[in-house]
Amino acid sequence: MHMLSSWTYPIFYVLAIIAILFSLINFEYLKRILIGRPMRTKELNAKHNKLLWFIALPILSADLYSSVAYGPEAGVTELIGLGAEVKWLILPITAATVILLGILITSYIMGILAYPNGGGGYTIAKENFKKPWMSLIAASALLIDYVLTVAVSVSAGIQAIVSAFPEVAAYQISLSVLCVVFILMVNLRGVSESADIFAWPNFLFIVCMLALIITGFFDEFQHGFVQSTTPPFGTLPANLTLLVVLKAFSSACSALTGIETISNAVPIFRNPPLKGAIKAYITMGLLTGVTLLGFAYHLYVKGIPVDPNHTMLSQLASIYFGQGIFYQMITWSTFIILIIAANSIFTGFPQLMALVAADRFLPRSLIIRGDRLGYSNGMIVLAALSILLIVAFHARTNALIPLFAIGVFAAFTVAQAGLTRRWLKVRGSYWQVKALINAVGAIISALVCVVFAVTKFKDGAWVVLVALPLIVFAAIAVRKHYDQVAEELRIDVKTMHPQKHRVLSIVLVAGIHQVVLNSISFAKSINDEVMALHIGYDDESIEKMKMKWEEWGSPCPLITLKSEYRSLLQPLSRFMKMVEVAEGGKPDHIHLIIAQFIPKRWWQYALHNQTSLLIRTLFLKNKDVVITTVPYHLHR
Repeated sequence: MHMLSSWTYPIFYVLAIIAILFSLINFEYLKRILIGRPMRTKELNAKHNKLLWFIALPILSADLYSSVAYGPEAGVTELIGLGAEVKWLILPITAATVILLGILITSYIMGILAYPNGGGGYTIAKENFKKPWMSLIAASALLIDYVLTVAVSVSAGIQAIVSAFPEVAAYQISLSVLCVVFILMVNLRGVSESADIFAWPNFLFIVCMLALIITGFFDEFQHGFVQSTTPPFGTLPANLTLLVVLKAFSSACSALTGIETISNAVPIFRNPPLKGAIKAYITMGLLTGVTLLGFAYHLYVKGIPVDPNHTMLSQLASIYFGQGIFYQMITWSTFIILIIAANSIFTGFPQLMALVAADRFLPRSLIIRGDRLGYSNGMIVLAALSILLIVAFHARTNALIPLFAIGVFAAFTVAQAGLTRRWLKVRGSYWQVKALINAVGAIISALVCVVFAVTKFKDGAWVVLVALPLIVFAAIAVRKHYDQVAEELRIDVKTMHPQKHRVLSIVLVAGIHQVVLNSISFAKSINDEVMALHIGYDDESIEKMKMKWEEWGSPCPLITLKSEYRSLLQPLSRFMKMVEVAEGGKPDHIHLIIAQFIPKRWWQYALHNQTSLLIRTLFLKNKDVVITTVPYHLHR
């Protein structure tokens, strides 16, 4: 079996290379199969490309709601070293998390009311702070968090599958990468199609979690709300410190990542989008809050311990349902939503990048909508960065989780501070209450961010703290470049007008045949000053070319060069410089015309030299040389 696999590897590699070449040459055909037909721009606001709020809800809330599976557990894990008597702290910590959830959702609803076109923290900061670096901090922090969310969610989902089926452990990285690619392909087909595929598994997880909570209350009505497993309430160990409590609270707040997704994706809601986004926010907040509180309460009543090999959710579900079908449904729906939580990011990330790119802080290509009217380039960037993280960290979430929440809480802080400034400046009805809510949200978010940065610094938080300013400086550099380009390209329409230039056309010829005829005809059609250039490798071939050229009637002057080192590029480069000097040192333009074969079949490309690409690359930086490729399509 080993010998069989060893000799089959080269075959698979060759087949893979052939498949890649076929895909590149037949790109448009494959793209239509995988992504679908192109859509007209006017279809952007069509109903079928917008989502009803209750369909958008599971798509955009998957990141937030999936966090309930590990949020309370993450908080209690920080207290595990203090003994079993601190288990009751899961209740106040989760309650504080839900209060912060309410504050943040209220703040983001106020934010989308003020800025209904989407953009979340970036738009809020841009409108309320004069300096761009504040809005760039918000955008950069969210972009980092989005990439980490995709990598962590997919890796966690695959790790859960691997724990159930250890035989696939060797393929953990490959499966994670395939999941990201699958989510990317679905989203490239459009928002509505991704909603059709991903909405229902999210609904299943929501139903399973609510059923778990309801079952828990039935159990407590039968066996009492204080049971033999319930730990004592209110006991405070002597070694409990404020820093430990804050650390536990900050870890529990990892359940709040993903709140901002709706505010970044308001335009995808069906009209009226503002009302749809608000309904989604309120429903998402109620579902998440109820689930967090109910889940944490049942964990306390049953006294569920922290077990690195058995999650608290799994332990609680096994107590209520045994190992039956409902337990399996909860387990598998948790696996699925951890993977699909990444899907909501493929809506928010490209939207945010497009907004930042529209302000010229990121490449303009991120503004371009793809064939299916989504920001395809942003989706591809997200997938590529996520795959890079998955491969670099071997699809292990333990190394990524310490980086997880700093970015999002930094963005929360900037957004809340920006809204506070807005209410103090604009005022209006109930402005004092609004400013107070946002100020409290800013302070708590900043506190969580600082605690995370300090307590998780050595575990990897330093990576985000280093990456964040680097991205901000890079964005400012991009904006500076675009400003300089705009200044250089600006003209005075009253005094600056197009002028006619003298152009010398040079046709590169290898012989006398149909392709050369086509190229010379093209050159003489657009310019009277045309010369042909032939580069030979020996005297015999050069003399032969001269005789054939005279026999052909010398349609234009022929210049021949000998390349003793069999190089085409070096003598061509020297000749172009010689022409520039001969023309007086400051020629207008030299027009270099190159013929190129276009084979009928894809595999025939490998049978012809692709010298035109090398020549174009050689003269790319020469501002006075214009290169034209004249294609000749072979019929056989």
